[in-house]
Amino acid sequence: MFEPLHTTLEQAGGWTPLLYLFLFLDASFLMIWRQDALARKGMEGTALGTLIMPYCSGLGNLLFVFVMLRHRDAGGEVLVNSIVNNVTNLTLLIGLPTLIWGMSVIPVGKIKAREAVEHHVNRLSLLVTLIAVFFFTGAVWMLARDGELNRGDGMTLIALFLFWQATQVFDVMKSNARKNTSLPRSIALDLLLIGLGGAISYFAIEGLVEWLMKSRTGFLNAGNLGWLSGWLMVLPNALMAFYYAWKKQPDVVYSSQVGDGHICIPLCVGLYATFEPMEATRMLQTGCLVIGAAAAIHFVCVATLGRLPRWLGALLSLAYAGFVYSGLIR
Repeated sequence: MFEPLHTTLEQAGGWTPLLYLFLFLDASFLMIWRQDALARKGMEGTALGTLIMPYCSGLGNLLFVFVMLRHRDAGGEVLVNSIVNNVTNLTLLIGLPTLIWGMSVIPVGKIKAREAVEHHVNRLSLLVTLIAVFFFTGAVWMLARDGELNRGDGMTLIALFLFWQATQVFDVMKSNARKNTSLPRSIALDLLLIGLGGAISYFAIEGLVEWLMKSRTGFLNAGNLGWLSGWLMVLPNALMAFYYAWKKQPDVVYSSQVGDGHICIPLCVGLYATFEPMEATRMLQTGCLVIGAAAAIHFVCVATLGRLPRWLGALLSLAYAGFVYSGLIR
């Protein structure tokens, strides 16, 4: 479908990967722009971060799965991509905004009673989303104990994710019914533009993966495809994390990063395993432990303090540096 366009960009020589990267970032900005429009049209922060943002920021990871299914024995790259994405979300992309702007789900000081109730509901929704991290990550870890994720395991993970999304959809519907509100019809155009951004993302990801698969020298090569693709796919998450932290919407920061993790684990892992078996590598075990530990820290802080202290934001950022060192550099 995109072959003529790929052929045209390949003629750019050394500029080819930069052009693909430019297209990917442009598509990400387009999706984030329309997501913000959805928020202004009445989509609540936690619902936006749970139902809309994960599909936009995590779309790259989903598309990466479909691209890698065209290559044999690429399950290891998909697994590394998903783990790098989730660990980055729960450590660096929440830790750094916390250091700069703070991350208080429950505002400090006096607020109106109605606002207090709204923040309390958002905190409960966020806690449920964090609990889902334990279930999804634990399910992947348990299913991989026999050394492999096969078709049955993949279908189980997809079913878990679909059940989770169904509960979130009905939760939003119940909330709108209580408030006697509905979303405007113009959101159809926003969703269409988000879909256009997704198509551009697929084209860019396909081109970047093919370029990396042909590279054999330096750090940018096929051997580091899982790590490099994981960092690439996490760029939209980073844009959203810093943008909504700057706008003082920590609940959206939290829910978008945690919700994006659900796209990778279990959905991306489940999709690939449904078509091709995946070997349970040591990276999977390490990644599950780091993800579980980070989620536990966030759950305890949000449940007891209503915020993430700045010193813990620094600790999470340092933990991410250690993860990269132990998993890639060493």
